[in-house]
Amino acid sequence: MEQSPFTLLKTSSECAARRGQLRTRQGVIETPVFMPVGTQGTVKAVTPENLIDAGAQIILGNTYHLFIRPGHKRVESFGGLHKFMNWKGSILTDSGGFQIFSLKKLAKITEEGAAFRSHLDGSKLFLSPEIAIEVQQSLGSDIMMCLDTCIPCPSTRMETVHSTDLTTRWAARCREAHTKRDRLLFGIVQGGMFPDLRKAHVEALQEIGFDGYAVGGLSVGEEKQMMLDMTEETASHMPANFSRYLMGVGTPADLVEGVWRGIDMFDCVMPTRNARNGSLFTRKGKISIKNARFQDDQGPVDESCDCYTCRNYSRGYLRHLFQAREILSSHLNTIHNLHFYLHLMADIRRAIEEDRFADFRKDFYSALETE
Repeated sequence: MEQSPFTLLKTSSECAARRGQLRTRQGVIETPVFMPVGTQGTVKAVTPENLIDAGAQIILGNTYHLFIRPGHKRVESFGGLHKFMNWKGSILTDSGGFQIFSLKKLAKITEEGAAFRSHLDGSKLFLSPEIAIEVQQSLGSDIMMCLDTCIPCPSTRMETVHSTDLTTRWAARCREAHTKRDRLLFGIVQGGMFPDLRKAHVEALQEIGFDGYAVGGLSVGEEKQMMLDMTEETASHMPANFSRYLMGVGTPADLVEGVWRGIDMFDCVMPTRNARNGSLFTRKGKISIKNARFQDDQGPVDESCDCYTCRNYSRGYLRHLFQAREILSSHLNTIHNLHFYLHLMADIRRAIEEDRFADFRKDFYSALETE
């Protein structure tokens, strides 16, 4: 196994929180880190410059969607996804397993891979572990994910064992197909809601050997406490000298709780999707800007925020834009929400460095207000 690209800088004396650095060919990523989601080669409603201003170090793209449109070979002809979308930071690409899970009525899973129909035009397509790696290497991903089978909740133990074993076999095939070793490849831990299966799968993936490990198969219908318990259980068995990535999670509180349990990396559409729906995150909690009580409010979204939106625009104006369905509404709201998430992570990193993350977590919840 090659040397880990992750360096553990500090651990909390109070919990499993970690401060580290992950090296990709684009540079060093400070962790814990949140990755804005740019599924189709763009983080919706913002430019790469906006992302840099907000503090983004790495963004996420998606193999499934870019495979379908515009096609990985077309992206490769533009010099890869970085040049195609003018993003100079790191890019992680999800393998497409979750999208196939989400579109299961259009997909058939076999040992060889996933046969499915495009959600755009119904055309027949096929994604195997080897093709998933080929696509991601063509895209120029800095961190690639193994193709996995996402397990719904609830599932029986037998169903979970079957799907997890298939993910293990696919992971080995992904590792074999991984030829561009300057690109990192992460394995995805499955095992459903069974702690012993989670532990066993971590061990199976370590036998294959990856550059980092992700917690998959959560936020698929289970209760929040179950999600947190499975996160803690899985992370506790992951090797300490490799990155730990919790996929598709979540709320600001989820980030705090994930870090508490030893997670280094997160992604979620929540800040961008909520922004487009008029829901804005503040240190006191989430607000709905379409609420009539904001129509005469001349203050910023969050008095403690120094993002472009809060420095220049009032709640009253943002409400007007949303009610008028102006495009600028999505742009300004997204700038704020991403700034909130990314600066929350910066504050978390600082708290771990100063070994006061328990106090930070307590203050985070104390500041929340109920609407």
